[in-house]
Amino acid sequence: MRLLYIDRIRAIAILAMVQVHTAAIVPPEGITVGDPIALVSAAIGGMAAPLFVTISGWGIYRSAITRNTKSNDDFRAWSKWILPRIIMLIFCQFLVNFLLSTDRGGRFESFTPGVLTLLAIATIIAPIIIHFSHQTRIVLLIVLAGSQYFLGDLAGTDWTWLERVAQDSFTEWIERLLWNGTYPALPWLAYIMLGSIIFELEGEPNTRDKMMYGGLVITTATLIYSFTSNQMWALPEGDAVLTFFPASTTFIFVSGTFVLMTFRILEGGEIQGGPPTSGQKLAILEPAGRLSLTIYVAHFAVLGIVADMMYGQAKLDVIPAFAVTLIHTAIWIPLSILHERFISDYSLEKLLQKLNS
Repeated sequence: MRLLYIDRIRAIAILAMVQVHTAAIVPPEGITVGDPIALVSAAIGGMAAPLFVTISGWGIYRSAITRNTKSNDDFRAWSKWILPRIIMLIFCQFLVNFLLSTDRGGRFESFTPGVLTLLAIATIIAPIIIHFSHQTRIVLLIVLAGSQYFLGDLAGTDWTWLERVAQDSFTEWIERLLWNGTYPALPWLAYIMLGSIIFELEGEPNTRDKMMYGGLVITTATLIYSFTSNQMWALPEGDAVLTFFPASTTFIFVSGTFVLMTFRILEGGEIQGGPPTSGQKLAILEPAGRLSLTIYVAHFAVLGIVADMMYGQAKLDVIPAFAVTLIHTAIWIPLSILHERFISDYSLEKLLQKLNS
């Protein structure tokens, strides 16, 4: 049975991803990192990927649990489940790279590992982690979150974006995939562990609340440290308490806390058999949640065209840039509704279902 609040979380995650990617391709003229509009955009961007990866981890773990019940650790059955997903995710990653290539003003090299290759890794390890206790996965979450400390310079702490997406050999591709790319396994698999923990503790809201309160304590501590040390609290990269590239330990704990809050707020009473938060008022989001992979790939096709058109051109003023970002983010809601009503059999999600059938 599909949970409505999960579809709504998927929708929020994918729409936030669309927003931050659009803002990166259509940045307004004259906006600096410290401007309020830039801070709002960065906050959405900082939550988009953690929420997207965590909800994907929730889904992968749930699917693996279901598959294990049916297959009873049969290798052929697992292969039939895993291989189509890996092929689909890696193909979509390369497609995204092509659609938003740096050769046409985009952001990726042809074979840059990204969030979809991260999900491919999560799919590969899913048959293993379903046998771990949630205490073991909590330990793994903490170890993964702290991986930047022992990786040190290997994480590419001072790298530019172009260095992080470039790879000139298979060895460098593996490095980008595992520890110094845009979404490397170390530390981003921490969110996969978080998704699996949230799934397993669905019936234990008090335990999840304790995790959330602990995260809020850590979040408060990072804010106090930022204020007392006169250091920026959060930046995409550079000298800040929280950084996205690479994902710092503090960033993972703080963003993970807000992910937990998002789940807690939106689930309402659905797990206990009641309605999700706001009842049917947020139902408009559900089709986008059920189409998240398709939207992820499709929105890059749109941005690829925009990037190519704007390549070498002057940046837009604030209002036009803001309008373009808002429209391109919101338009996927009605498009998803129309898609589900008229052509629901045509999507990457449906294709994956057929490959697994």
